[in-house]
Amino acid sequence: MEIDQLETFLAVATFGGFHRAAEALRVSQPAVSARIKALEQSLSVTLFARSRSGLTLSDAGRTLRPYAEQLLRTASLARQAVHESQPGKGGPLEIAAALSISVYFLPDVLKRFHRVHPKITITIRSGHSKEVLDMVLGEEVEIGLARSLQHPEVETISLRDDPLVLMANPVHGPKHAKRARLEQVASWPLIFYERGSSDWTLTHSLFRRAGMVPNVALEVDSIETAKRMVERGLGFSFLPQMAVGQEIRRHKLTAVKIIDAEPLGRSLDVIHPRHRPLRSEAQAFLRIVRETINQAPGK
Repeated sequence: MEIDQLETFLAVATFGGFHRAAEALRVSQPAVSARIKALEQSLSVTLFARSRSGLTLSDAGRTLRPYAEQLLRTASLARQAVHESQPGKGGPLEIAAALSISVYFLPDVLKRFHRVHPKITITIRSGHSKEVLDMVLGEEVEIGLARSLQHPEVETISLRDDPLVLMANPVHGPKHAKRARLEQVASWPLIFYERGSSDWTLTHSLFRRAGMVPNVALEVDSIETAKRMVERGLGFSFLPQMAVGQEIRRHKLTAVKIIDAEPLGRSLDVIHPRHRPLRSEAQAFLRIVRETINQAPGK
């Protein structure tokens, strides 16, 4: 019984097939088949049964699964302990974060973190939430900060809500615009940003579900650009609550409540590989993340 055989067994159990398990493990499908066959031969059992919905665990497979998970956690802890025992072998803490999180949230976190842990080096890589997930799955980074992400191979910790809020200029917006119906909003000049991002998709879905076509007056490349356009009275935009706190407090922007549609809810999540324990540096970083959230205005 070998570590890579157990990793492959859990991947097949999670994804329900050899092909998807091979993609997740970044190995060939014959390699997956060979590992499962060798594991079954070493245990003298059949671990999977075929059904119409794909592969399912046999009784022996269901028995093995919790022990396989425990063995992989123990092996990972052992590797980590040996690695950390070597002077100077820790390496920088590598983090991936969604673009808006990098801009509007991480600066406060990093300021607090470096005050407490000045000797720990951090590397930040930014991208859309799907790119953050890919970096975590590929173990290019240790942890990721993204929006509303779930995947069977990662542990997801939801830290706070960060909905998209319709923002207006308090002077140049329509009168009495603090409350509006979705049909009214669809006719207003709207500013969309980051085509293809989760924010773009979520906003378009709001109108599509209602059978409406939004009046997109401007398409821009970033949240910050959209925000500045709204400040100048050029239109309205659905912006992350995290990105507009200061502008609301300074009365540069005001929120519009849509009274006949569900809020565009999202969460700020931390993700990391399910079978890889976090180093002490990463655990310290997450403590600072939680402190920052708990002490943020409006909490």
